[in-house]
Amino acid sequence: MAAAAGSGSSSSSPDVFLVAVSGQIESGQFPEFDDLYCKFCFVYGQDWVPTAGLEEGISQITSKSDAANSTLVWNFPIDITFKSTNPSGWPQIVVSVYGPDFFGNDVVRGYGAVHVPIIPGRHIRTIPMFVPESTSRLQKFTSWFTGRRPEFTDPRVVAQGEGREVTRVRSQGFVTISFNVVTKDMKKLGYEVTPSDMQNHSLVSVTEGIHNY
Repeated sequence: MAAAAGSGSSSSSPDVFLVAVSGQIESGQFPEFDDLYCKFCFVYGQDWVPTAGLEEGISQITSKSDAANSTLVWNFPIDITFKSTNPSGWPQIVVSVYGPDFFGNDVVRGYGAVHVPIIPGRHIRTIPMFVPESTSRLQKFTSWFTGRRPEFTDPRVVAQGEGREVTRVRSQGFVTISFNVVTKDMKKLGYEVTPSDMQNHSLVSVTEGIHNY
C-alpha cells in the first residue's frame, strides 16, 4: 500500500514551473560621463511570484580606467528565482544608471529594460539606454541650471507600454548584462522552450542548476 501511494505521488503533475536567473550587470558605455552607479529591479506579471533572491539592488560607483577605455565595469550580481503558472508577464529587468552632473547633483544617465531570456543557458544582452527630455528649450535650461533633470518617479514604467507614447526621450549609452537561466517543469505544463540539442534540465536544486552553467 505504501509503495502504491508513493507511485501515485511521483506521477502527479506540477502546478507551477520555476525560472531561476543569475548573472551580472557587467558594464556600461557612457562616453560623456564617469563615476556612475546603477540600480535594477524586476517587473513581472500578476501570475509570477519571486521565491528566492533579490528583486532589486543598487551597485557601487565605478569610474573609467585607461585599460577599459570608455567602459564602466560594475560586475554587479543578480540572482532571483520565480514560480508561475503562466508564461504571460515573463519577467523583465529594468536598469537605471545615475551619476553626478556639472554641479554635483545626482541625475539619471539612462533607463533601459530587457526580458529575461526564455531559453535556458547563458546569454549576453546589450540594452540601449535612454533619458527623458524636456519639451522646450526653456525647460531644458531650467532643468540643467537647477539640477532637476526629467526622470521617472518609478523606473518600472520603462517596462510598460502605457503612457510611453507621450514621453519624449533621447538615446544615451548602453548597458551589458549576462544571464544564466534555468527552468524547471515548463515542459510538464506544456511549454516547450528548450532547443532540440539541449536536454531537459533535471534539478534537485534550482540553485545548483544555475551554478552548473
